[in-house]
Formats: sequence, C-alpha cells, structure tokens
Amino acid sequence: MTVTLRRAGPDDLDLVFGFVRDLAEHQGDLDYMHATRADLAAALFAPEPHVFCDIAERDGEALGGAVWFYTFSTWTGRRGIYLEDLFVRPAARGLGVGRILLGSLARRAIDEGCARVEWAVSNYNLDGAAFYARQGAVGQESYRIWRLDGEAMRDLAKA
Repeated sequence: MTVTLRRAGPDDLDLVFGFVRDLAEHQGDLDYMHATRADLAAALFAPEPHVFCDIAERDGEALGGAVWFYTFSTWTGRRGIYLEDLFVRPAARGLGVGRILLGSLARRAIDEGCARVEWAVSNYNLDGAAFYARQGAVGQESYRIWRLDGEAMRDLAKA
C-alpha cells in the first residue's frame, strides 16, 4: 500500500473538520468540541499559520490526518512538535497510516532540530496508548496536564 502525505490546504477544511469531529465522537467527547469550521480555517490557513495538518492519502482517498504545532522547551532551549490530534479512519486502522503520520512528524522534528514530539492521550484511550507504546513512545507519568479555561480563566484575567 502506497500512502502519500501532504499538507492540508483550504480546500480540505471540511475533511479536517470531519477528522476532528470524528475523533471527538470516537473518544466520547463530542459535547466538548466547540470549534467551528471558521475557527479551524483561521488557525490552519492564516497567512502565517501556527497550526498545521498533514493528510495521509492512498489513491486520492484521505485515510487520516495529524494536526500539530510547534512548542518550545526552556529546558532544552529548542523547539518541539506537539501533536494535537491523530486520526485514522476506522477502515484504514491497522494499515500503518498512524505510524506513517507519526513518523513524518518525527522526521520533521529531526530535520528541524526539534528536541521532541509530544502529545496527550486520554486515560480512556487504551488502544491509542497501546499504539503509541508500540512506536516507542513513553508516557510521562511525572507530569499532569493542567487547564485553565472558561469562567476560571476569565476570573483570573481580571486579577
């Protein structure tokens, strides 16, 4: 199977939005997805975007995608890549598409001198965690993700 990768363009907005929506639904978190197509278009296709999406295709059919952005580590003094979403259509799972997308980010990180590629995995996503472990990734048990949003964020902003 020959899979090609390409960067998503404005004509892919519905496809990318569908991937994000399908991932949220797959994880049982659809109620938490508030992004609109316009939000994604503004982030992905701005003149100087800060968020990117790679699309995996076979014979012109989109099989999956990876939404990612750059981070920076003061401890390494270098950039990194943060994988926000990795989605492979159910019919394409088990065909190596996820590995191809993740491998592409690893190559990009190496080519650009990034220190790492990282992401978060839901505690409930056991299949995803197992997939990442098979790729050689290691969970960072010494760190927890913290979030400030909504009313708490607005309240703190007033301080």
